[in-house]
Amino acid sequence: MEFDVVVLGAGPTGENVADRLRAAGLSTAVVESELVGGECSYWACMPSKALLRPVLARADARRLPGLSESAAAPLDTEAVLARRDAFASQWKDDGQVSWLDSTGARLYRGRGRLDGPKRVVVDGPEGEHHVLTARHAVAVCTGSRAVLPDLPGLRGARPWTSREATSAHTAPGRLAIVGGGVVGVEMATAWQALGSRVTLLVRGDGLLPRMEPFVGEYIADALTEAGVHLRTNVSVASVERPDATGPVTLVLDDGDRVEADEVLFATGRAPRTEDLGLETVGLQPGSWLPVDDSCRVDGSKWLYGVGDVNHRALLTHQGKYQARIAAAAIVARAQHVPLLETDPWGAHTATADHAAVPQVVFTDPEAASVGLSLSEAQSAGHRVRAVDHDLASVAGASLYADGYKGRARMIVDLDRQILLGVTFVGPGVGELLHSATIAVVGEVPIERLWHAVPAYPTISEVWLRLLEAFRG
Repeated sequence: MEFDVVVLGAGPTGENVADRLRAAGLSTAVVESELVGGECSYWACMPSKALLRPVLARADARRLPGLSESAAAPLDTEAVLARRDAFASQWKDDGQVSWLDSTGARLYRGRGRLDGPKRVVVDGPEGEHHVLTARHAVAVCTGSRAVLPDLPGLRGARPWTSREATSAHTAPGRLAIVGGGVVGVEMATAWQALGSRVTLLVRGDGLLPRMEPFVGEYIADALTEAGVHLRTNVSVASVERPDATGPVTLVLDDGDRVEADEVLFATGRAPRTEDLGLETVGLQPGSWLPVDDSCRVDGSKWLYGVGDVNHRALLTHQGKYQARIAAAAIVARAQHVPLLETDPWGAHTATADHAAVPQVVFTDPEAASVGLSLSEAQSAGHRVRAVDHDLASVAGASLYADGYKGRARMIVDLDRQILLGVTFVGPGVGELLHSATIAVVGEVPIERLWHAVPAYPTISEVWLRLLEAFRG
Protein backbone atom coordinates (compact mmCIF):
# COMPACT_ATOMS: atom_id res chain seq x y z
CA MET A 1 0.00 0.00 0.00
CA GLU A 2 1.26 3.46 -0.87
CA PHE A 3 0.36 6.63 1.03
CA ASP A 4 1.57 10.19 0.96
CA VAL A 5 2.65 9.90 4.60
CA VAL A 6 3.00 7.04 7.10
CA VAL A 7 2.72 7.92 10.79
CA LEU A 8 4.19 5.57 13.39
CA GLY A 9 2.28 5.97 16.66
CA ALA A 10 -1.35 6.95 17.33
CA GLY A 11 -0.95 8.89 20.53
CA PRO A 12 -1.96 12.57 20.68
CA THR A 13 1.05 13.59 18.59
CA GLY A 14 0.51 11.03 15.83
CA GLU A 15 -3.24 11.66 15.81
CA ASN A 16 -2.67 15.38 15.31
CA VAL A 17 -0.11 14.86 12.57
CA ALA A 18 -2.58 12.60 10.74
CA ASP A 19 -5.48 15.00 11.24
CA ARG A 20 -3.56 17.96 9.80
CA LEU A 21 -2.24 15.93 6.87
CA ARG A 22 -5.69 14.62 5.97
CA ALA A 23 -7.17 18.12 6.24
CA ALA A 24 -4.61 19.19 3.64
CA GLY A 25 -5.58 16.32 1.34
CA LEU A 26 -2.63 13.97 1.86
CA SER A 27 -3.37 10.25 2.16
CA THR A 28 -2.16 9.00 5.52
CA ALA A 29 -1.59 5.66 7.22
CA VAL A 30 -1.26 5.42 11.01
CA VAL A 31 0.39 2.44 12.70
CA GLU A 32 -0.23 1.67 16.39
CA SER A 33 0.95 -1.33 18.44
CA GLU A 34 -1.10 -0.56 21.57
CA LEU A 35 -4.19 1.59 22.20
CA VAL A 36 -5.11 4.42 19.86
CA GLY A 37 -4.83 7.53 22.02
CA GLY A 38 -1.45 6.62 23.46
CA GLU A 39 0.17 7.07 26.84
CA CYS A 40 -1.63 10.32 27.67
CA SER A 41 -5.11 8.88 27.31
CA TYR A 42 -4.66 5.69 29.30
CA TRP A 43 -1.60 5.88 31.57
CA ALA A 44 -0.53 9.51 31.98
CA CYS A 45 -2.34 12.86 31.62
CA MET A 46 -5.98 11.81 31.78
CA PRO A 47 -5.93 9.10 34.48
CA SER A 48 -3.41 10.94 36.65
CA LYS A 49 -5.39 14.19 36.62
CA ALA A 50 -8.62 12.27 37.23
CA LEU A 51 -6.95 10.89 40.37
CA LEU A 52 -5.72 14.32 41.42
CA ARG A 53 -8.80 16.47 40.79
CA PRO A 54 -10.79 15.21 43.84
CA VAL A 55 -7.67 15.55 45.96
CA LEU A 56 -7.21 19.20 45.01
CA ALA A 57 -10.93 20.01 45.26
CA ARG A 58 -11.02 18.61 48.80
CA ALA A 59 -7.86 20.52 49.74
CA ASP A 60 -9.47 23.76 48.55
CA ALA A 61 -12.70 22.99 50.42
CA ARG A 62 -10.79 22.34 53.63
CA ARG A 63 -9.51 25.92 53.50
CA LEU A 64 -13.01 27.47 53.41
CA PRO A 65 -15.26 28.05 56.42
CA GLY A 66 -18.60 26.42 55.75
CA LEU A 67 -16.98 23.58 53.84
CA SER A 68 -13.98 22.65 55.96
CA GLU A 69 -15.89 20.38 58.35
CA SER A 70 -17.75 18.47 55.63
CA ALA A 71 -14.50 18.12 53.66
CA ALA A 72 -12.64 16.60 56.61
CA ALA A 73 -13.81 13.05 55.82
CA PRO A 74 -11.55 10.73 53.83
CA LEU A 75 -12.01 10.57 50.09
CA ASP A 76 -14.16 7.78 48.68
CA THR A 77 -11.25 5.96 47.05
CA GLU A 78 -13.47 3.53 45.17
CA ALA A 79 -15.46 6.39 43.62
CA VAL A 80 -12.29 8.27 42.67
CA LEU A 81 -10.85 5.18 40.99
CA ALA A 82 -14.12 4.53 39.15
CA ARG A 83 -14.09 8.09 37.76
CA ARG A 84 -10.44 7.60 36.78
CA ASP A 85 -11.42 4.42 34.93
CA ALA A 86 -14.09 6.35 33.03
CA PHE A 87 -11.59 9.00 31.95
CA ALA A 88 -9.27 6.22 30.76
CA SER A 89 -12.24 4.83 28.77
CA GLN A 90 -11.90 1.55 30.70
CA TRP A 91 -8.66 1.11 28.72
CA LYS A 92 -10.59 0.62 25.49
CA ASP A 93 -9.89 2.76 22.45
CA ASP A 94 -13.16 2.49 20.49
CA GLY A 95 -13.85 6.23 20.75
CA GLN A 96 -10.35 7.20 19.66
CA VAL A 97 -10.50 4.77 16.74
CA SER A 98 -13.81 6.28 15.62
CA TRP A 99 -12.32 9.76 15.72
CA LEU A 100 -9.25 8.68 13.74
CA ASP A 101 -11.47 6.96 11.17
CA SER A 102 -13.46 10.20 10.83
CA THR A 103 -10.34 12.02 9.65
CA GLY A 104 -9.93 9.62 6.73
CA ALA A 105 -6.62 8.23 7.93
CA ARG A 106 -6.09 4.47 7.55
CA LEU A 107 -5.28 2.64 10.80
CA TYR A 108 -2.97 -0.36 10.88
CA ARG A 109 -2.74 -2.20 14.16
CA GLY A 110 0.50 -3.96 14.94
CA ARG A 111 4.22 -3.42 15.31
CA GLY A 112 5.54 -1.05 12.68
CA ARG A 113 9.20 -0.86 11.72
CA LEU A 114 11.20 1.12 9.21
CA ASP A 115 12.61 -1.05 6.45
CA GLY A 116 14.69 1.41 4.51
CA PRO A 117 13.83 4.86 3.17
CA LYS A 118 10.09 5.66 3.08
CA ARG A 119 9.19 2.03 3.75
CA VAL A 120 7.39 0.63 6.81
CA VAL A 121 6.55 -3.01 7.52
CA VAL A 122 3.72 -3.84 9.93
CA ASP A 123 3.22 -7.16 11.68
CA GLY A 124 -0.39 -7.32 12.81
CA PRO A 125 -1.83 -9.00 15.91
CA GLU A 126 -3.35 -11.85 13.85
CA GLY A 127 -0.22 -12.56 11.86
CA GLU A 128 -0.96 -10.08 9.09
CA HIS A 129 2.00 -8.56 7.28
CA HIS A 130 1.71 -5.20 5.55
CA VAL A 131 4.28 -3.24 3.57
CA LEU A 132 3.58 0.50 3.48
CA THR A 133 5.47 2.99 1.37
CA ALA A 134 5.38 6.76 1.75
CA ARG A 135 5.56 9.13 -1.19
CA HIS A 136 6.65 12.08 0.90
CA ALA A 137 7.35 11.38 4.58
CA VAL A 138 7.36 9.01 7.53
CA ALA A 139 6.64 10.60 10.91
CA VAL A 140 7.87 8.76 14.00
CA CYS A 141 5.50 9.65 16.85
CA THR A 142 6.02 6.67 19.15
CA GLY A 143 6.59 8.67 22.35
CA SER A 144 8.61 7.63 25.35
CA ARG A 145 8.55 4.99 28.07
CA ALA A 146 9.47 4.89 31.73
CA VAL A 147 13.04 3.91 32.56
CA LEU A 148 13.99 1.66 35.46
CA PRO A 149 17.50 2.03 36.90
CA ASP A 150 19.88 -0.89 36.88
CA LEU A 151 19.65 -1.88 40.54
CA PRO A 152 20.26 -5.28 42.13
CA GLY A 153 16.95 -7.05 42.74
CA LEU A 154 14.78 -4.45 41.02
CA ARG A 155 13.58 -6.43 38.01
CA GLY A 156 12.23 -9.25 40.13
CA ALA A 157 10.54 -6.90 42.59
CA ARG A 158 7.65 -5.98 40.28
CA PRO A 159 8.15 -2.21 40.63
CA TRP A 160 5.55 0.27 39.52
CA THR A 161 6.28 2.73 36.77
CA SER A 162 4.01 5.64 35.91
CA ARG A 163 1.69 3.19 34.13
CA GLU A 164 0.98 1.11 37.22
CA ALA A 165 0.76 4.21 39.41
CA THR A 166 -2.02 5.72 37.31
CA SER A 167 -3.94 2.50 36.67
CA ALA A 168 -3.79 0.70 40.06
CA HIS A 169 -7.18 -0.49 41.30
CA THR A 170 -6.44 -0.32 45.03
CA ALA A 171 -4.46 2.03 47.23
CA PRO A 172 -1.43 0.22 48.68
CA GLY A 173 -1.11 0.48 52.44
CA ARG A 174 2.47 1.70 52.09
CA LEU A 175 3.84 3.20 48.88
CA ALA A 176 7.48 4.13 48.36
CA ILE A 177 8.16 6.55 45.51
CA VAL A 178 11.65 7.05 44.12
CA GLY A 179 12.08 10.35 42.27
CA GLY A 180 11.22 13.98 42.94
CA GLY A 181 10.10 15.03 39.47
CA VAL A 182 6.58 15.59 38.19
CA VAL A 183 5.43 11.97 38.32
CA GLY A 184 6.89 11.49 41.79
CA VAL A 185 5.27 14.52 43.40
CA GLU A 186 1.91 14.11 41.63
CA MET A 187 1.59 10.45 42.57
CA ALA A 188 2.69 11.21 46.15
CA THR A 189 -0.09 13.81 46.29
CA ALA A 190 -2.71 11.45 44.87
CA TRP A 191 -2.01 8.22 46.74
CA GLN A 192 -1.39 9.85 50.11
CA ALA A 193 -4.84 11.41 49.84
CA LEU A 194 -6.36 8.12 48.69
CA GLY A 195 -5.19 6.31 51.81
CA SER A 196 -1.62 5.17 51.24
CA ARG A 197 1.24 5.98 53.61
CA VAL A 198 3.74 7.46 51.18
CA THR A 199 7.52 7.69 51.51
CA LEU A 200 9.13 9.90 48.85
CA LEU A 201 12.85 9.30 48.24
CA VAL A 202 14.74 11.96 46.31
CA ARG A 203 18.35 11.80 45.18
CA GLY A 204 18.88 15.58 45.18
CA ASP A 205 18.18 18.18 47.81
CA GLY A 206 14.82 19.35 46.46
CA LEU A 207 11.75 18.60 44.37
CA LEU A 208 11.04 19.58 40.76
CA PRO A 209 14.64 20.61 40.03
CA ARG A 210 13.80 21.96 36.57
CA MET A 211 11.55 24.68 37.99
CA GLU A 212 12.45 27.68 40.15
CA PRO A 213 13.87 26.44 43.50
CA PHE A 214 11.08 28.01 45.58
CA VAL A 215 8.50 25.82 43.81
CA GLY A 216 9.96 22.63 45.22
CA GLU A 217 10.15 24.19 48.67
CA TYR A 218 6.43 25.02 48.71
CA ILE A 219 5.49 21.55 47.50
CA ALA A 220 7.85 19.79 49.90
CA ASP A 221 6.30 21.66 52.84
CA ALA A 222 2.79 20.81 51.68
CA LEU A 223 3.54 17.12 51.10
CA THR A 224 5.13 16.84 54.52
CA GLU A 225 2.14 18.56 56.11
CA ALA A 226 -0.16 16.09 54.31
CA GLY A 227 1.69 13.19 55.86
CA VAL A 228 4.19 12.19 53.18
CA HIS A 229 7.54 11.08 54.61
CA LEU A 230 10.00 13.01 52.43
CA ARG A 231 13.68 12.07 52.40
CA THR A 232 16.15 14.02 50.26
CA ASN A 233 19.79 13.36 49.32
CA VAL A 234 19.29 9.59 49.37
CA SER A 235 19.73 6.93 46.72
CA VAL A 236 18.47 3.37 46.46
CA ALA A 237 21.31 0.82 46.36
CA SER A 238 19.25 -2.36 45.93
CA VAL A 239 15.74 -3.77 46.15
CA GLU A 240 14.55 -6.92 47.91
CA ARG A 241 11.25 -8.75 47.40
CA PRO A 242 11.69 -12.46 48.17
CA ASP A 243 7.94 -13.14 48.11
CA ALA A 244 6.12 -12.01 44.98
CA THR A 245 3.04 -11.12 47.02
CA GLY A 246 4.87 -9.74 50.03
CA PRO A 247 6.37 -6.37 50.90
CA VAL A 248 9.29 -4.80 49.08
CA THR A 249 12.39 -3.45 50.85
CA LEU A 250 14.54 -0.65 49.51
CA VAL A 251 18.12 -0.65 50.76
CA LEU A 252 19.45 2.91 50.69
CA ASP A 253 23.02 3.94 50.04
CA ASP A 254 23.42 4.97 53.68
CA GLY A 255 22.38 1.51 54.85
CA ASP A 256 18.84 2.45 55.91
CA ARG A 257 15.98 0.23 54.78
CA VAL A 258 12.51 1.32 53.69
CA GLU A 259 9.73 -1.26 53.58
CA ALA A 260 6.59 -0.78 51.48
CA ASP A 261 3.79 -2.74 49.88
CA GLU A 262 4.55 -1.24 46.47
CA VAL A 263 7.35 0.87 45.05
CA LEU A 264 7.09 3.38 42.20
CA PHE A 265 10.23 4.34 40.32
CA ALA A 266 9.69 7.74 38.67
CA THR A 267 13.25 8.17 37.51
CA GLY A 268 13.12 9.25 33.87
CA ARG A 269 12.00 8.43 30.35
CA ALA A 270 13.55 6.88 27.25
CA PRO A 271 12.42 7.09 23.61
CA ARG A 272 10.32 4.26 22.24
CA THR A 273 12.64 3.79 19.28
CA GLU A 274 14.44 0.61 20.30
CA ASP A 275 12.62 -1.66 17.83
CA LEU A 276 11.67 0.68 15.00
CA GLY A 277 14.24 -0.36 12.41
CA LEU A 278 16.21 2.86 12.76
CA GLU A 279 19.34 0.96 11.78
CA THR A 280 17.88 0.48 8.27
CA VAL A 281 18.10 4.23 7.69
CA GLY A 282 21.46 4.83 9.37
CA LEU A 283 20.23 5.75 12.85
CA GLN A 284 20.98 4.24 16.25
CA PRO A 285 18.19 2.01 17.64
CA GLY A 286 16.83 3.23 20.95
CA SER A 287 18.13 6.77 20.46
CA TRP A 288 16.37 10.11 20.68
CA LEU A 289 15.85 11.53 17.21
CA PRO A 290 17.75 14.77 16.54
CA VAL A 291 15.54 17.11 14.52
CA ASP A 292 15.43 20.64 13.18
CA ASP A 293 12.72 23.15 14.08
CA SER A 294 10.31 21.62 11.54
CA CYS A 295 10.83 18.27 13.35
CA ARG A 296 12.61 16.75 10.33
CA VAL A 297 15.37 14.37 11.38
CA ASP A 298 18.81 15.83 10.85
CA GLY A 299 20.32 14.70 7.54
CA SER A 300 17.03 13.35 6.16
CA LYS A 301 14.66 14.73 3.55
CA TRP A 302 11.70 12.47 4.45
CA LEU A 303 11.93 11.27 8.09
CA TYR A 304 10.35 13.28 10.93
CA GLY A 305 10.56 12.75 14.70
CA VAL A 306 7.63 14.42 16.43
CA GLY A 307 6.79 14.57 20.14
CA ASP A 308 8.69 12.84 22.91
CA VAL A 309 10.99 10.94 20.53
CA ASN A 310 12.95 14.11 19.73
CA HIS A 311 13.51 14.95 23.44
CA ARG A 312 12.71 18.64 22.96
CA ALA A 313 9.82 18.84 25.43
CA LEU A 314 8.27 15.67 26.86
CA LEU A 315 4.73 17.00 27.30
CA THR A 316 1.51 16.04 25.52
CA HIS A 317 0.54 19.59 24.61
CA GLN A 318 4.02 20.25 23.26
CA GLY A 319 3.87 17.10 21.14
CA LYS A 320 0.56 18.28 19.69
CA TYR A 321 2.12 21.68 18.98
CA GLN A 322 5.03 20.00 17.19
CA ALA A 323 2.48 17.93 15.24
CA ARG A 324 0.92 21.11 13.88
CA ILE A 325 4.32 22.49 12.89
CA ALA A 326 5.59 19.23 11.37
CA ALA A 327 2.39 18.61 9.42
CA ALA A 328 2.50 22.11 7.96
CA ALA A 329 6.11 21.53 6.89
CA ILE A 330 5.33 18.10 5.39
CA VAL A 331 2.42 19.54 3.40
CA ALA A 332 4.48 22.46 2.11
CA ARG A 333 7.31 20.20 1.02
CA ALA A 334 4.90 17.72 -0.58
CA GLN A 335 3.42 20.59 -2.59
CA HIS A 336 6.93 21.79 -3.47
CA VAL A 337 6.29 25.07 -1.69
CA PRO A 338 9.40 26.66 -0.15
CA LEU A 339 9.32 26.86 3.65
CA LEU A 340 9.30 30.63 3.80
CA GLU A 341 8.07 30.89 7.39
CA THR A 342 11.17 29.50 9.09
CA ASP A 343 12.01 32.54 11.21
CA PRO A 344 11.27 32.27 14.95
CA TRP A 345 7.52 31.90 15.55
CA GLY A 346 6.92 31.10 11.89
CA ALA A 347 4.37 28.50 10.72
CA HIS A 348 7.08 25.90 10.09
CA THR A 349 9.22 26.52 13.18
CA ALA A 350 8.62 25.01 16.60
CA THR A 351 10.09 28.01 18.43
CA ALA A 352 8.07 27.42 21.60
CA ASP A 353 10.11 24.27 22.25
CA HIS A 354 13.03 26.54 23.06
CA ALA A 355 11.43 29.68 24.41
CA ALA A 356 7.96 29.05 25.82
CA VAL A 357 7.22 25.54 27.05
CA PRO A 358 4.25 25.71 29.47
CA GLN A 359 3.79 23.14 32.22
CA VAL A 360 1.42 22.64 35.15
CA VAL A 361 2.19 20.28 38.02
CA PHE A 362 -1.09 19.23 39.64
CA THR A 363 0.03 19.03 43.24
CA ASP A 364 -1.33 20.92 46.25
CA PRO A 365 -0.23 23.67 45.77
CA GLU A 366 -0.16 23.66 42.00
CA ALA A 367 2.97 24.76 40.16
CA ALA A 368 2.92 26.39 36.72
CA SER A 369 5.70 27.79 34.58
CA VAL A 370 6.48 28.89 31.06
CA GLY A 371 9.69 30.00 29.40
CA LEU A 372 13.02 30.36 31.16
CA SER A 373 13.78 30.20 34.85
CA LEU A 374 16.19 32.72 36.34
CA SER A 375 19.14 30.35 36.18
CA GLU A 376 18.32 29.32 32.60
CA ALA A 377 18.06 32.94 31.47
CA GLN A 378 21.35 33.82 33.11
CA SER A 379 23.08 30.76 31.65
CA ALA A 380 21.84 31.78 28.20
CA GLY A 381 23.58 35.13 28.59
CA HIS A 382 20.52 37.36 29.00
CA ARG A 383 20.66 40.45 31.19
CA VAL A 384 17.65 39.81 33.36
CA ARG A 385 15.86 40.70 36.56
CA ALA A 386 13.65 38.39 38.58
CA VAL A 387 10.57 40.06 40.06
CA ASP A 388 8.76 38.17 42.83
CA HIS A 389 5.46 38.69 44.62
CA ASP A 390 3.70 36.93 47.46
CA LEU A 391 0.49 35.53 45.98
CA ALA A 392 -1.16 35.44 49.40
CA SER A 393 -1.24 39.26 49.45
CA VAL A 394 -3.50 39.41 46.38
CA ALA A 395 -7.17 39.91 47.20
CA GLY A 396 -8.30 37.12 44.90
CA ALA A 397 -6.01 34.61 46.62
CA SER A 398 -7.29 35.48 50.08
CA LEU A 399 -10.84 34.96 48.80
CA TYR A 400 -9.86 31.70 47.11
CA ALA A 401 -8.83 30.09 50.40
CA ASP A 402 -8.04 30.97 53.99
CA GLY A 403 -4.35 30.63 54.71
CA TYR A 404 -3.47 30.80 51.02
CA LYS A 405 0.27 30.30 50.36
CA GLY A 406 1.94 30.99 47.05
CA ARG A 407 4.46 32.97 45.06
CA ALA A 408 4.84 34.42 41.58
CA ARG A 409 7.97 35.30 39.62
CA MET A 410 8.53 36.91 36.26
CA ILE A 411 11.88 37.05 34.46
CA VAL A 412 12.34 40.35 32.61
CA ASP A 413 14.81 40.78 29.77
CA LEU A 414 16.21 44.19 30.69
CA ASP A 415 17.52 44.92 27.21
CA ARG A 416 14.32 44.10 25.31
CA GLN A 417 11.85 44.92 28.13
CA ILE A 418 9.89 41.70 27.59
CA LEU A 419 9.24 38.60 29.67
CA LEU A 420 11.40 35.52 29.18
CA GLY A 421 9.65 33.38 31.78
CA VAL A 422 6.96 33.26 34.45
CA THR A 423 6.45 30.88 37.38
CA PHE A 424 3.55 30.51 39.81
CA VAL A 425 3.09 28.23 42.79
CA GLY A 426 -0.13 28.17 44.82
CA PRO A 427 -3.64 26.68 44.79
CA GLY A 428 -5.41 27.18 41.47
CA VAL A 429 -2.50 28.79 39.64
CA GLY A 430 -2.67 26.43 36.67
CA GLU A 431 -5.39 28.61 35.17
CA LEU A 432 -3.07 31.63 35.32
CA LEU A 433 -0.53 30.02 33.04
CA HIS A 434 -1.97 30.78 29.64
CA SER A 435 -1.87 34.53 30.24
CA ALA A 436 1.83 34.13 31.01
CA THR A 437 2.32 31.99 27.92
CA ILE A 438 0.73 34.64 25.71
CA ALA A 439 2.95 37.33 27.25
CA VAL A 440 6.11 35.29 26.61
CA VAL A 441 5.21 34.01 23.13
CA GLY A 442 3.89 37.40 22.05
CA GLU A 443 6.98 39.14 23.44
CA VAL A 444 4.58 41.73 24.83
CA PRO A 445 6.51 44.84 25.97
CA ILE A 446 6.32 45.58 29.69
CA GLU A 447 4.77 48.96 28.97
CA ARG A 448 1.96 47.32 26.99
CA LEU A 449 1.30 44.81 29.80
CA TRP A 450 0.29 47.78 31.98
CA HIS A 451 -2.78 48.06 29.78
CA ALA A 452 -3.83 44.42 30.33
CA VAL A 453 -6.09 45.16 33.30
CA PRO A 454 -6.67 42.15 35.61
CA ALA A 455 -10.23 41.72 36.85
CA TYR A 456 -10.75 42.40 40.54
CA PRO A 457 -10.81 40.41 42.78
CA THR A 458 -9.06 37.53 41.01
CA ILE A 459 -5.71 35.89 41.60
CA SER A 460 -4.64 37.28 38.21
CA GLU A 461 -4.25 40.66 39.91
CA VAL A 462 -0.77 39.39 40.72
CA TRP A 463 0.18 40.61 37.24
CA LEU A 464 -0.40 44.19 38.34
CA ARG A 465 1.61 43.64 41.51
CA LEU A 466 4.54 42.17 39.56
CA LEU A 467 4.55 45.13 37.18
CA GLU A 468 4.42 47.58 40.09
CA ALA A 469 7.36 45.82 41.74
CA PHE A 470 9.34 46.00 38.49
CA ARG A 471 8.76 49.71 38.15
CA GLY A 472 9.62 50.24 41.79
